[in-house]
Amino acid sequence: MSFRTLTMLATTTIASAQMCLEAGPANSDTPQPDPTRARLHWSQLPPLPDTNGVAGAFAGTCNGTLIVAGGANFPDRMPWEGGRKVWHDAVWALKSETGSWRSIGKLPRPLGYGFSASTPGGLLCVGGSDSERHHPDTFILSITGDQLSVKPLPPLPIPLANGAGAFLGSTAYLCCGSEQPGEQAATSRFFALDLSRPNPRWEELPPCPGEPRILPVAAAANASFYLIGGAALRPKNGQISRAYLLDAWRYDPSSGWHPLPNLPRPSVAAPSPAPVIHSMLLLAGGDDGSLAGKVTPEKHPGFPSHILALDLASTNWVSFGEVPASRATLPTVEWNGAWVLPSGEMRPGVRSPQVWMLRPDPSTERSK
Repeated sequence: MSFRTLTMLATTTIASAQMCLEAGPANSDTPQPDPTRARLHWSQLPPLPDTNGVAGAFAGTCNGTLIVAGGANFPDRMPWEGGRKVWHDAVWALKSETGSWRSIGKLPRPLGYGFSASTPGGLLCVGGSDSERHHPDTFILSITGDQLSVKPLPPLPIPLANGAGAFLGSTAYLCCGSEQPGEQAATSRFFALDLSRPNPRWEELPPCPGEPRILPVAAAANASFYLIGGAALRPKNGQISRAYLLDAWRYDPSSGWHPLPNLPRPSVAAPSPAPVIHSMLLLAGGDDGSLAGKVTPEKHPGFPSHILALDLASTNWVSFGEVPASRATLPTVEWNGAWVLPSGEMRPGVRSPQVWMLRPDPSTERSK
């Protein structure tokens, strides 16, 4: 039996056993969650046609169709075996939850680790990297019938990858990341693109007051932009290494940046933008750095499965159960009343083609 067949059978089996995961304590310093909060209802969509899966894909919707594009993986050998990282340009589309992925075209170039967002005009794709450099490009993918169109927009002022962004109102916000490959320097610069303007152009806003970082999580909620965690790049023993961050920030377009309570544990490369369900901003996976430098990549057991949630009303951090399959370096997409988490890394260097869907369990939805 082929790997593809086994993957499809596993998907069907798991999808039929949907899970509801309740909140529990994160640690002794974390407040207990409100027991009336919604539980989380998980299921699976068909896996991506790339059986290796990808990290850093672009994803969003256009005319009700789910789109996943680009990203990178190690198709031949793992990195610790000397495998070469390959960036991709494939664009895949899924019309319904019970449908099949189909190829609808290609990106302008192989690309990954940029920012993407669903907009009224299609899937906005910003920045990203390839095997040689980081890019400032901005464009929108749209679908007419079975035809993929690419509409260029003004580029970012700088090349940028590994940042985090979210779409708020008619404006795309993008913060932090790095301008060059190699994880030698990060930025805290902050940009906005208002797509409601006749000739939209990127505007630079005041930078995040926190330390420059890569791989934070962003979110849009309550008319604000949120930026959480990530990794600073600091010199250590003559080399640059990641420092896993705990700080979190809220940007109000009318009053600027405001600090939030620190995370109870670090969060790097969690699915972004963070899903927001019933006033809870969810960090559903990612890397907490607990194994960094302690295990070799080939022995890494996988990223932590716990979910941290920011209660947007109280600004308290709480534990909110676990993800069924933890992932890092992946986008999220709001689609059909749920949040989709396509592909991503299971552990350093190892991707998964699985596509998970998260929605609140309606039986516990709070009355309004």
